[in-house]
Amino acid sequence: MTQPGDYGLPGSLNRVLTDVAAERAAQDAMWGLQENPDGTGPAYTSEADLAKQAVADAAAEGRLTWRHILHEEVLEAFAEDDPDRLRCELIQVAAVAVKWVQALDRRAASPGGPRTTSARPGAADTGTTA
Repeated sequence: MTQPGDYGLPGSLNRVLTDVAAERAAQDAMWGLQENPDGTGPAYTSEADLAKQAVADAAAEGRLTWRHILHEEVLEAFAEDDPDRLRCELIQVAAVAVKWVQALDRRAASPGGPRTTSARPGAADTGTTA
């Protein structure tokens, strides 16, 4: 049965969030508790504005992609320095990333669609410090 947020693929939201939780656990195992500064603020507003315009242009021209959407959300987060608004923007980043993964999984589930794999613990050892 499809639940809200399943993006037309039963159980997909739970699967993706389980993969995200496993990745977060792998990051903690690799890097431990991290206390880094946000590194965000109004200095990035012009970049966020350009990304918003790129989304609007791509949508108007019928060439909007997940990359456009996620890039805009990330740059909006980068431009935010208020902790509450930054949190909201980061939730939007996470939600778009989750929906993009669901779109990949949905394509893979369709006849002849490309195959995708789930994230696994240990995937955090890619050198990122998320």
